[in-house]
Amino acid sequence: MSSIRTRLATRFAALTLAVVAVFAGTVYAARRTIAVAELEKDAQLRADIALRIVRQAGLNSFQVTPNSRTLVGPLKQSLDALPGYLVINDANGERIYSSPAVRTLSAYLQGGEIIEFARADYEGFEHALSEARSAGHAVRFRLRNDEGLLVLRRDLDGREAIQGISFRESAQSWREILGSALIVLPFLVLIAVLGAYVLAGNVLKPVDTIRQEVEAITDGRSLHRRVAVEGADDEMTRLASTLNDMISRLETSFGALRRFTADASHELKTPLAVLRADVERAMHARPHSNDQAVALEEALQETARMADLVDSLLTLARADEGRFDLHREPVDLEDVARDVFETALILGEDTGLEVSMTSTGPVIVNGDRTRLRQLFLNLITNAIKYTPRGGRVNLSLSVVDRQAHFAIKDTGIGIAAVDLDHVFERFWRADRARSRMSERGGQGLGLAISQWIAQAHGGQLVVQSRLHRGSTFTAILPVHTATPTPGPREAPAGQLAQASPVG
Repeated sequence: MSSIRTRLATRFAALTLAVVAVFAGTVYAARRTIAVAELEKDAQLRADIALRIVRQAGLNSFQVTPNSRTLVGPLKQSLDALPGYLVINDANGERIYSSPAVRTLSAYLQGGEIIEFARADYEGFEHALSEARSAGHAVRFRLRNDEGLLVLRRDLDGREAIQGISFRESAQSWREILGSALIVLPFLVLIAVLGAYVLAGNVLKPVDTIRQEVEAITDGRSLHRRVAVEGADDEMTRLASTLNDMISRLETSFGALRRFTADASHELKTPLAVLRADVERAMHARPHSNDQAVALEEALQETARMADLVDSLLTLARADEGRFDLHREPVDLEDVARDVFETALILGEDTGLEVSMTSTGPVIVNGDRTRLRQLFLNLITNAIKYTPRGGRVNLSLSVVDRQAHFAIKDTGIGIAAVDLDHVFERFWRADRARSRMSERGGQGLGLAISQWIAQAHGGQLVVQSRLHRGSTFTAILPVHTATPTPGPREAPAGQLAQASPVG
């Protein structure tokens, strides 16, 4: 498999070859056109000279026969000295002179021996002469061994001189151009190949350096390393920066994966151990005894807990892969919030909390009702779980700038400022929450799932909290259609807030 360097050198050589060929062809065509124009002028000049010689010689240079007359004596010798194909006609169109080249073409016919190739040359030339007289401009003629132009010129006495000139007289310059191109072309191609190979090597050297550095960072233990970035703002520098950004994201992903694996193992290890112990207790207990029933009940609880954990992990895995479809439809968030509020009242009553709700009326969004209820219930459950007995939890639903705000405010233990950036990470729970509320500790996946639900609906989940001062989690969702009311109402503790009338 050829390298990029070799392919670049080969293609550059082909490009150079094509450019030189096009340049040589263009110069050749231009030079040929100029040469033909020069030949035409030269033929006109020779024809004018011939007519001038005939006019100055006078009538004494003609030999008259019964059917025609021809030029004789010194005049004929002078005209024979002119090169090319020359035919002179008098004012009546009678041919009075033919140059030696023309006489050679008709010699076979005049001698009585008709030869086919001679006949073709003779007839072709005579046809070109006739065409030149009728056309009035330069006409090409083609013989077996020659090719050229025929030019017609007339003097004041009506005589005609048809001068033919061969392309051979200027073909040497065309051949010189082609010959020079053929001689120089191999050297140009060789220089282009060598130059392109060297330049490609210099250009691709940083790429090879980057490849070696990236190759050294292929294992997960070296993701802390980065590709060296030079100061120049060129393609290689941007490539190195892009690779560094990708490696940084990979490092973050690998770190999150390690933590996720460790946390998942930790979360599953404890219930599995409890489940094993309960099963062993049930096996060793007397059949149908109270100890066996308690052990089996605890085993069932741990099994349900692990099932919830696995279901949450599966939900997040599908969300990460984009394979979790939402069944979108217009949903009234106030109905969902009212439903969740009733559950919050029951949970708050068991834990001795004051739960209230504030609503501005119906708020319609385009979303999945089941997932939105899961989002609200996760937030409320989280607030009740970490709020001590005697505290307060308030639910509020409002519309701000065409966005629905569902906020859960509690007076619980709060979250330290250094921990706020981690609250939506999977399996994350603050140490204080673990120690003070260990009996209520969850799986650490609720907020991660809640954040995904909010983002899947085109919204976001934000948190404000201070340690020992409580927390406020707010789900912000885009409104589909909404009808706000003049003002909010707050339901007292233990009662459901009534929605304002639609108007």
